[in-house]
Amino acid sequence: MEELIDKLKVELIEALNLEEITPEDIDSEAPLFGDDGLGLDSIDALEIILILERNYGIKIENPAKGRKYSIRYVPGRLHHRPSEMRKIYVTGLGVISGIGKGVEENLDSLKAGKHGMGKITLFPTALDVPVSEVKQSNEELKKLLSLPSGKTYSRTALLGLWAAQEAARDAELDFTSPVSGSFLPLPSEEWMQASGFMPSFREDNRKGRLRDIISHDCGSSTEMIAAYLGVKGTVTTLSTACSSAANAIMLGARLIRHGLLDAVLVGGTDALCRFTLNGFNSLMILDKEHCRPFDRTRAGLNLGEGAGYLVLQSDKSLTKAPYCELSGYANANEAYHQTGSSPDGDGPFLSMSQAIASAGLTAGAIDYINVHGTGTPSNDASEGKAIRRIFDTRIPPFSSVKAFIGHTLGASEGIEAVYSVLSIRHGLIYPNLNFHLSDEESGLIPETVFRSGLPIRHVLSNSFGFGGNNSSLVFSTLNR
Repeated sequence: MEELIDKLKVELIEALNLEEITPEDIDSEAPLFGDDGLGLDSIDALEIILILERNYGIKIENPAKGRKYSIRYVPGRLHHRPSEMRKIYVTGLGVISGIGKGVEENLDSLKAGKHGMGKITLFPTALDVPVSEVKQSNEELKKLLSLPSGKTYSRTALLGLWAAQEAARDAELDFTSPVSGSFLPLPSEEWMQASGFMPSFREDNRKGRLRDIISHDCGSSTEMIAAYLGVKGTVTTLSTACSSAANAIMLGARLIRHGLLDAVLVGGTDALCRFTLNGFNSLMILDKEHCRPFDRTRAGLNLGEGAGYLVLQSDKSLTKAPYCELSGYANANEAYHQTGSSPDGDGPFLSMSQAIASAGLTAGAIDYINVHGTGTPSNDASEGKAIRRIFDTRIPPFSSVKAFIGHTLGASEGIEAVYSVLSIRHGLIYPNLNFHLSDEESGLIPETVFRSGLPIRHVLSNSFGFGGNNSSLVFSTLNR
């Protein structure tokens, strides 16, 4: 029993970052909370609940009841829980973005520090802001995908088709029951004017192409991808703004983990359009210059487009050696504001800490963080505070890739999950472009040069969406 008590003390110190406290300093009989004991707070309580459930199978339904617990009281109920949930392996990768078509082109650009920012060419606009466009036109994408030129495909669907096909081929798997997740902005008057639908419809309502409007439904890109790949099983779409792809990946992982599916295709796709551009401009968060995530002078984000998809599999369905394991994930919906970030970083803190805990890790095990890092003053500050709360002074290397590819919105974690897997696979850390001055409040300094050949065991990847929908994923080496 005493050995178990000492073990729990060590776990608490590591998980809660209790500096200058040793196991000997913790009274086994004293309460964990309040002035008479260790003095832990409500956030610490959440961490403890996760430790007890993850490591010992103890479920605390009411956190308030746990305030009376002491170290000795808890171990009296401890027992090891056999794991019945399956591991989740990443076996296929596919990506298209402003820095490349396919995994290899994207990786080459990241190594060379080659970003995709430039002038808007896809559609006419009065806004003079940099964006990261995929270099291929819709017609070029159709040719690459061997699609009929006369059939209507949204650009979002075309980007998703490219990335999903690459991931499926990479996995060497014939899908029968995949899950595909993506996000697509709804059509608007602005888009309908630009597409030519409204002028022709007003002139003669028999000539307007309603199919063009239907193709911009939120789920249409997913259905097109499924049809293109011959998917006949479960197909669904998640829409949670910039965390959409992360949540799609989480859904697929949960279906595998609980034995409902053996293989899933998950990710996200999103395309630039005037509706999106003008919408973000109305929020006054677009930078007129190349964005500078986590830099003191940051002034906003740059938009981008692209798609990223992964194939996840259970061990019994493997047909090739996996890249890595998706070891942990979590979503925290703080609902702080419709579009703004929590100033204290509560949502990012919860999603990151819970994802780390679900992977069976402590904060010190994380070797690299692919941060959300949009470049807006409030978002980077919020994420930075959360990182400080979790890692304290032992901040692992971190960087944002959005200065390379822009903020690709619903596709962001699809693309960045691919980058995270490559980080595990090849021991890579990507540079945070345009960083010069650290924020006075956080003092955080991201990585500014490309690094390779590193022992990267665990990567934490963040995606935070509107409404406080925060999601974090943990990718891990196979032998951990």
